[in-house]
Amino acid sequence: MSQQRKAVALISGGLDSMLASKAIMEQGIHVEGINFFTGFCVEGHTHAIRKQDADKVKRNNSLWVAEQLGIKLHIIDIIEEYKQVLLNPKHGYGANLNPCLDCKIFMVNKAKQWMQENGFDFIITGEVVGQRPMSQRKQTMPIVAAESGADDLLVRPLSAQNLPATLPEREGWISREKMFGFSGRSRKPQMTLAKEYGFTDYAQPAGGCCFLTDEAYSLKLVDLWKARGERDYDLDDVMLLKVGRHIRPKPHFKVIIAREDGEARFMSGYKKEFVSMNCASHRGPLALIDGTPSENDLIQAAQITARYGQGREAEQVEVTIRDRDGAERNVFVKPLLADEIPQEWFV
Repeated sequence: MSQQRKAVALISGGLDSMLASKAIMEQGIHVEGINFFTGFCVEGHTHAIRKQDADKVKRNNSLWVAEQLGIKLHIIDIIEEYKQVLLNPKHGYGANLNPCLDCKIFMVNKAKQWMQENGFDFIITGEVVGQRPMSQRKQTMPIVAAESGADDLLVRPLSAQNLPATLPEREGWISREKMFGFSGRSRKPQMTLAKEYGFTDYAQPAGGCCFLTDEAYSLKLVDLWKARGERDYDLDDVMLLKVGRHIRPKPHFKVIIAREDGEARFMSGYKKEFVSMNCASHRGPLALIDGTPSENDLIQAAQITARYGQGREAEQVEVTIRDRDGAERNVFVKPLLADEIPQEWFV
């Protein structure tokens, strides 16, 4: 009896990786998934927190895809290792702080290491020629294979017929004819294939899957680096940049104001790490103060916080200021008017 070959699939949680995995499974290959956690993933986090996203499905799409396929999924934390990819991308950034080509090379390389350590034979991705402007162009796809070290052990089932034959094809482990020749940005071929496979519920393909492709988020991250005088971050930084209004009245401190109850509940978990404040005399938001504010700065932060509460038109609002150790004191401030908060303060 011939040996059953095994492939590891990079599972992002999107439709493409689900279809690519299914196409290989249909050929009798044992497939397991791998998902790399950088902290910058869009899915799940803000959808679970914000009321405006209440109608969106609260799930980890990578786990969901694995469940639909009936395969094991390995989730690997690469937050620390990924820093060098983000901070020093060999191939540069996209429109914002997205190092897409370096990111893909890094993840395929990590998958190759996992493949070798676990006795698997090749790697699957859901890449489609011409779908992404950086990492999925005809010219850059060979770069991913070469610089990751995966070479011809990297199989892209959705575009295989448009690409050179890989080792698994040449060795007869998989059939080129049973893969596809998709190309371009249109998702109609994938949706048609999903219907053929019986997949009716999957993550919608529109939009990016990484906050680094978002201009507003990238600007917040650059602002953080500038304020701290170094290009570094940790997971808490990554998460807090996803929520709240970020207002920087002065270079040495920033006010993060919850925009709704869901964000306030999430941000309350950081009260021991930041000075925080909320309106005591009126209903209002929770605010976290990042940086090294002086007493006068805290008064100004309280005025900003009051501006976003129900007492915004009051002559005076009582604001509770809470130190990291939980000690509280109340101050009375006049809320700032809208035109007293310059646009340039908003990060």
